[in-house]
Amino acid sequence: MSDSRDNVSSLKGSRRLADAVRAAKITAAQRSDVVVDIREADRARLEIFAEEMQPIVDEMPAGDDLFDFTISGGPQPRYWVDGTSHVSMARDRRTYRFVRETRIGRVTLAESTHPREIADRVLAYVAERIVERDKAFAETDGFGRPARTEARGGERGEDRGWSLRDAATAGPFGIGSGLRLKLPTIFAYAISILVIGMFIGVAAFIGITSIFGLAPS
Repeated sequence: MSDSRDNVSSLKGSRRLADAVRAAKITAAQRSDVVVDIREADRARLEIFAEEMQPIVDEMPAGDDLFDFTISGGPQPRYWVDGTSHVSMARDRRTYRFVRETRIGRVTLAESTHPREIADRVLAYVAERIVERDKAFAETDGFGRPARTEARGGERGEDRGWSLRDAATAGPFGIGSGLRLKLPTIFAYAISILVIGMFIGVAAFIGITSIFGLAPS
């Protein structure tokens, strides 16, 4: 008699466990359905936002790899603008949130329930990134630097008629293989040398006549 009672109690215990497992499965399924519904709803709203962004995407140059403009899957769908910024839905599932990942953490750039307002903010962000990229290319491409150097050298050596590099290779009288003199400067040097030669010749003649007593009485 006691054995039958034990069997009945064990059957009741197993039925309770089975019922609990069945209830847990139902709860998990319902929870999964809710998660799926939320994910699908978020993706649908992001697709509406993607339609607002489509005119901007069409204006981008072909092959530009700086921006993504794509919706990613996963538990929380996101519309990626580039590698560090994206648009996702807030907890209320109605607010679009434009955020950017930085070294100090996530920064919210804009929030709105209207997708067009967020699209305008993303447009301004894209324009800023393009300008930053153009400035970075301008600093590293090297264009304009030789022209600025020659301009400075011309301002400093204009009155002398040659550049600093030519002065470094010039001879003792300012005439060297690397010297590039202007035509007026060459004439000035020639006249100066001629005048100096005349003075030297006169001085030599006077010295010779004084030594040999040939000076006129």
